[in-house]
Amino acid sequence: MNIYKFELKMLRSSILIWGLSIPLILFAYMAFYPTIAADTAAFDALMANYPKELLAFFGMRPDLPMSSLLGYFSLTFGMMQIPIAIQAANYGIAMLSVEEREMTADFLLTKPISRTKIMVSKFLASLTSLLIVNAGTWIATIGALYAFKGDSTVELHNVILVLSTVILFQLFFVGVGMAISVAVKKVPSIIAYSMSLGFGLYILFGLKSSFSSKIMSFFTPYAYFEPAEILVNGHLDLLFTLICSAVIVISFALAYFLYNKRNIHSL
Repeated sequence: MNIYKFELKMLRSSILIWGLSIPLILFAYMAFYPTIAADTAAFDALMANYPKELLAFFGMRPDLPMSSLLGYFSLTFGMMQIPIAIQAANYGIAMLSVEEREMTADFLLTKPISRTKIMVSKFLASLTSLLIVNAGTWIATIGALYAFKGDSTVELHNVILVLSTVILFQLFFVGVGMAISVAVKKVPSIIAYSMSLGFGLYILFGLKSSFSSKIMSFFTPYAYFEPAEILVNGHLDLLFTLICSAVIVISFALAYFLYNKRNIHSL
């Protein structure tokens, strides 16, 4: 039984949906930029009427105005991080819990394969799916920036830095999702868990930005890889990158340990 091929086959529709929707929505959002660029003064005046706390909640900052190409891209990409997180969390939560939820655990675990091989094969299938979506996001982002930049200059180095964070961002939610799925007794609804995780941590990021709370930054990956911060500073935050990497390693290790110790029931 080739679990990797089987799992990848089962994810085909998911890959198609996420792989098309995220890049296409991102591209469509960026298509509105020329309208804003046509009268940046009026748009800046409009945005000045909004409370600073509200703008900060959505990741907007004064030194990167939304009327600029990278400012608009920052807001757009920040919004795209939410579905990226939900997809990754969905895969992580479903990876080790789906057999119990669909009552097929007995069939799988009676085969002459170890739980380690099952876990690794499922993870590799999910990672392949995420990398496909990741590649589509790269293509859509760079294509949209050059298609709709107008007279603006594209600082591709900083944009690539933002895009390079996607894989760590995805792995964070996969790892945390896996750990949650084996830590709880039963996962009644995968989408409820993944949406709660994706939106919940984004709301925490918004509150952190609104209240300028440094402490809250440590608890949400949206703050680790904030697009505006990377675009302005031109580098990743080393501390946050290390924290994210540590969370990924710990969550995967915890999921592995709990899954191998778990008393799995099919009914």
